[in-house]
Amino acid sequence: MAGHSKWANIKHKKARADEKRGKIFTKLGKEIIVAAREGGGDPDGNPRLKMLIQKAKAMNMPNENINRAIQRGTGEIEGEALEELNYEGYGPGGVALMLHITTDNRNRTAAEIRHLFSKHGGSLGEAGCVGWMFKRKGLLEVNKEDLQCDVEEVELIAIEAGAEDIRDNGNSLEIITTPETFESVKSTLEADCGIKWAFSDITMIPDNTVEVQDLETVRKLMKLVDVLEDHDDVQDVYANFSIPDEIMEQV
Repeated sequence: MAGHSKWANIKHKKARADEKRGKIFTKLGKEIIVAAREGGGDPDGNPRLKMLIQKAKAMNMPNENINRAIQRGTGEIEGEALEELNYEGYGPGGVALMLHITTDNRNRTAAEIRHLFSKHGGSLGEAGCVGWMFKRKGLLEVNKEDLQCDVEEVELIAIEAGAEDIRDNGNSLEIITTPETFESVKSTLEADCGIKWAFSDITMIPDNTVEVQDLETVRKLMKLVDVLEDHDDVQDVYANFSIPDEIMEQV
C-alpha cells in the first residue's frame, strides 16, 4: 500500500499542476459519456456519473462541457461510439501495469499502446496476465495536518460508515472502502470532520507491491507511466511498484 499511496500522491500533484487542461477535459468527457450511457444521465441515480461530475468540477471543467458529455452519453446529442477496455502488461523491473482505456478504435489504440510499452522497456501482455493482482477499491487519503478531528475519531467514524481498512502512513491516513461504500464513507467524513481529501477515487489497489531500488530502472518505469498516462485514450494507469523515499528524491 505504501507504494500505491506514493504514486497516488504523485498523480494527484501532477494533475493539479498540469497545464494541459484540454487533454484532461477530453479524458473526463469520455468517462462521463460512458457513465451516462450505461447508468443514465441523472447523477442521483448513477453513482459513477456523480463521482465523475465531482471530479470534473474539482478540475474546473466548465459545466457546459459536463452537460454536453452527459447528453452524448444519453443519446440527446450524437457522438462517437466509445468502448472501455483494460490493457495489461509489465514495465521495467517486472512491475505489473494495468491500463483503463476508453477508445473509439480499439485496433489503433492497441497498436499505439503496444509501441509505447516496447519503446520504454516494457511489454504489453495478454488479458488477465496481471489483472488478478489488483482489486477494485475506494481509496481516500487525507493529510493529518488537514484534519479537524483527531485521528482516533476519524478512524471510528470511517469504520462505522463502512470502511474496510485504515492505514496510518505517518503524515497521512489512507481509508480503503468497497466501491459500494466509497461515497457514503467519503460524505460521512466530510460532514462529520470537514475533511478535504488529498486523494479520493475508486481505483485498483495491488495485493502486493514490487520494490524497485535501482535508480535507472525507476527512471525508465516513471517515463513509461508518464507516456502511457499522456495517451489520449488512457484514463488511468495502475501499478504495483514501491519506491524507497531516497530513490524518489533523486527522481
